[in-house]
Amino acid sequence: MPDAGASDPTAEKARVAVFISGSGTNMAALLYASRQPGSAYEIVLVVSNNPDAGGLKLAEAEGLPTFVLPHKGMARDSHDAAMEQAAMDAGAEYIALAGYMRILGEALVSRWTGRIVNIHPSLLPKYKGLDTHQRALDAGDSHAGATVHIVTSKLDDGEILGQAKVAIIDGDTPEKLAARVLIAEHQLYPRALGAYVGRGQNPDWLLERVRELALALPEVHERESHGAPGWRTGGKSGKYFAYFSDHHHGEPHIALLAKTSGTDEMAALIERDPETFYRPAYYGASGWIGIVLNRRGTDWNQVEHWLRRSWQSVAPKRLTKLLDTADEF
Repeated sequence: MPDAGASDPTAEKARVAVFISGSGTNMAALLYASRQPGSAYEIVLVVSNNPDAGGLKLAEAEGLPTFVLPHKGMARDSHDAAMEQAAMDAGAEYIALAGYMRILGEALVSRWTGRIVNIHPSLLPKYKGLDTHQRALDAGDSHAGATVHIVTSKLDDGEILGQAKVAIIDGDTPEKLAARVLIAEHQLYPRALGAYVGRGQNPDWLLERVRELALALPEVHERESHGAPGWRTGGKSGKYFAYFSDHHHGEPHIALLAKTSGTDEMAALIERDPETFYRPAYYGASGWIGIVLNRRGTDWNQVEHWLRRSWQSVAPKRLTKLLDTADEF
């Protein structure tokens, strides 16, 4: 089994636009990490609201495309839309805020739900907003630090992806503490961003997603079968309706295996969408289909559909009737 924390070297990298307003040291940390073997992302654009941002010169020297648009005199939504359009034109799938000193409007954040990441110089939920180092010193904290989190419409309030603690030393000033926290930021941000955008290649993360969906169905329990996690319904003598395959039997995929109506439907699905469906070893002879999970843009509604449909094909009628009744309301 591959290392759960490693990126698939054959996988296409996630495309990231980095927004900056100043020196761009976190942007540089992200950039240089992206060029290391196994990185899950690449930077496709550096965007700034400040024409004098020092990070722009570095980005240009490193051969990165840049886009600059001062925000003064522009409505927030108009400025956001222009910055967003530049990111979209570059093919960005994610936005990484790296010292971007503008609060993004709700409309943009909503359109990019779960795809905007920020680094904040405190151990959130402590000290949201500005003056984080002075506030940590004033509070007598033993540690300060940095947090990488998902951006939501609430300031510094999204899901935490990673944190780094930095000890506060006697005699620290906000400036001294900030310098050490910045070093921690440069270590934390690339790792947290890479883990997040690369989670679709992580078998542990994929298994948890499938497990959550499978166990949400009535009377389902998990049981390993031939070295692979599987899910059954109908009690101890119940039947399997799904398996999780992590390159099982030498397959090149991480996949969900689910039941179809038979080999004809299985063949039709594969012919129609060979990037999503495949004939799994051993199981394919019985009409099971492999649904590739470690691919770009996995449709989790589709995964849920196949789990539910496969469950209905083997579950006792007393259970399917309950589910059908629930669907009517």
